[in-house]
Amino acid sequence: MEVKGKRVLVVGLGKSGVASALFLESRGARVTVSDAKSEDQLRDEIPALLDRGITVETGKHGERTFRDQELIVVSPGVPSEVGPLEHARRLGIPVIGEIELTARFLQGKIVAITGSNGKTTTTTLTGEIIASGGRKTLVGGNIGTPAITFVEHSSPDTWVVLEISSFQLESIETFRPHISAVLNVTPDHLDRHGSMENYIAAKARIFENQTAEDYAVLNADNEITRRLASGLKPQVLWFSRQHAVERGAFVRDDGIVFRAGGEVEIMPLSEIALKGAHNVENVLAAVAIGMAAGVEPSAIRRAVKDFRAVEHRLEYVATLRGVEYYNDSKATNVDATIKALESFSANIHLILGGKDKGSDYSTLIPLIAGRVKRVYTIGAAAAKIESQIGNSTPVTSAQTLESAVRKAADQAVAGDIVLLAPACASFDQFPSYEQRGRVFKELVRSLAALQSGAPGSGGR
Repeated sequence: MEVKGKRVLVVGLGKSGVASALFLESRGARVTVSDAKSEDQLRDEIPALLDRGITVETGKHGERTFRDQELIVVSPGVPSEVGPLEHARRLGIPVIGEIELTARFLQGKIVAITGSNGKTTTTTLTGEIIASGGRKTLVGGNIGTPAITFVEHSSPDTWVVLEISSFQLESIETFRPHISAVLNVTPDHLDRHGSMENYIAAKARIFENQTAEDYAVLNADNEITRRLASGLKPQVLWFSRQHAVERGAFVRDDGIVFRAGGEVEIMPLSEIALKGAHNVENVLAAVAIGMAAGVEPSAIRRAVKDFRAVEHRLEYVATLRGVEYYNDSKATNVDATIKALESFSANIHLILGGKDKGSDYSTLIPLIAGRVKRVYTIGAAAAKIESQIGNSTPVTSAQTLESAVRKAADQAVAGDIVLLAPACASFDQFPSYEQRGRVFKELVRSLAALQSGAPGSGGR
């Protein structure tokens, strides 16, 4: 794609939007950015753009701004059906996303990982596995580092491991991973996609440009991902925690085995440091990807054995007066919260709430009734959560995260667990799940300071 001298509009000033604008300017494009947020809300992003001569429009999406472009690049957080974008398409102006922009310039082999849950852990671990095999490896995408920033660092022998969201997949055209993976598909982002069918269709776009030379890694234990395998062009590798598969990674006799023609024993489950059965699935997916990438089994085992939890994913924070605190702020949907609850047997004080994504919280009832001592609700979804989980356990309306942590600390006794696994997006009270997780950890550390010197306090 040649962008030099072209009028290009970038819509949305999240991380990928800013990175796309700076990249396009560096390639000689005449760049404008547009965001509906106010200038004050974007005060951290604007200076770097203005310094590069990029035109900035805030507080609206001007119709003329969109009409006067030769290319429009849309950030993942901007819905594709926004009025000015629809009008631009009718005028014949190309509209693509940051991942598609990246695909036009990036060198090397792409590993693209998507799914409703487990993406970040699996992406990070996969990067470690491929790097342990001696490959030049870049890791990013929806995980935090925009993929477009890798273009300048990529070469034909680079492996680029990307976490990809359904929002990013909506706008692809030529994006082709050498290895794609769909870890699972459960209800999520229905407020954006409108229906489960649309959400599944967005996830399935990850395969559409792959060929028989490529690989698709799929979860044999998830009904929807099993269906996605039908008619695929790439070679399918499965992963399963529940049974053996013909081609792929699975659990047998408390160990991980990979089968593709012959069999290779990769490692015992006891060497996995990550907590929870869902993380066994994440490891299985990463093992299958690593084997497809040609990494030696011994290097895969070494990388998995050394890997620790990613921040905000069932992250141990501290033990205070015998109470353990865990940060799972990345649990932004109900299925992720279910997986977090399944990681503990009982005595949980669960913090739920945030911005609702069209979720059904009643599906939490069996686990709440069996494992949760008390629920503390926060944020905009609090009333809906309280109405849907009913009297499955005592509920405290805490409103804010600070209040929830304080109330949970007052109620919890030695042997209990305080778990932030909100089942909601963060955007009602926090700019991101990362910030929500960081605030939770700061609140726990403040508790530790208050309790210092008390019997049973301290970490582990």
